[in-house]
Amino acid sequence: MSLTGAGVLAGGAFAAAAANATTVTRPAPTVFTGHAFDTCTAPSLTAMKGWYASSVYHGAAVYVGGKNRGCAQPQLTASWVKSVSATGWKLIPLYVGAQPPCQTSNNPEKITAANATSLGATDAADAVAKEAGLGMKTGSPVYLDMEYFDPANTSCVNTVLAYVRSFDKTVKAKGYWSGFYGFSNSSAAVIANARTRTDLPEILWYARYDDIYSTTKGFPYASTLYTGHRRGHQFAVNKKVTHTGGTLTIDRDAWDAPVAVVAK
Repeated sequence: MSLTGAGVLAGGAFAAAAANATTVTRPAPTVFTGHAFDTCTAPSLTAMKGWYASSVYHGAAVYVGGKNRGCAQPQLTASWVKSVSATGWKLIPLYVGAQPPCQTSNNPEKITAANATSLGATDAADAVAKEAGLGMKTGSPVYLDMEYFDPANTSCVNTVLAYVRSFDKTVKAKGYWSGFYGFSNSSAAVIANARTRTDLPEILWYARYDDIYSTTKGFPYASTLYTGHRRGHQFAVNKKVTHTGGTLTIDRDAWDAPVAVVAK
């Protein structure tokens, strides 16, 4: 499919989901379709302005919070968000929540079978608060970052799904859209292949490093899943790229999904 431009989606499945929100009526999301990038630390305002004017990138992911967020964010303030949005950038808010119990890492926050539901709700409330503090309003998505784990580990999968369902249910109740980032052969596959779809993410951002700029070609799951502007594809990783404003180390994304709604 063509990946150009940006716009507001006000119909279809998103509109139906908005009408069914249980606590807060959610505005239809703003959808961006085009080139996006993510980088560990939000770039300077100078870099963002230069890149917007001189590159194909008009979408950028930012790590808004989470106890497992790996990089400091000295630039990421409400003022920065407002300024880059005024420049024209479409922002993709990413929250690094608790990680799977079977994951081999030293992350400070991990899910357990005992705390999955309560922790999912707590982290979701924190994610929404972090976005709101940055000026990202209701109708914005929250993309939950879940890193690699063994999808064949049934107990681990069940614990992750309990956490994700609680996280998403809470996010939706607060007027935000639920998104998910994960590896195509691991965490994203667990979400895409889950038999019971209740309270699963509404938007899927999958990492598949095939160097294909598309959200349809090579889509690794059933073609009926996450249609209607609900997909992001991270197709290349750790690339040093230079444009006006400086050199950044980025991951490259094909984007056709909701982005933050920023207060003006």
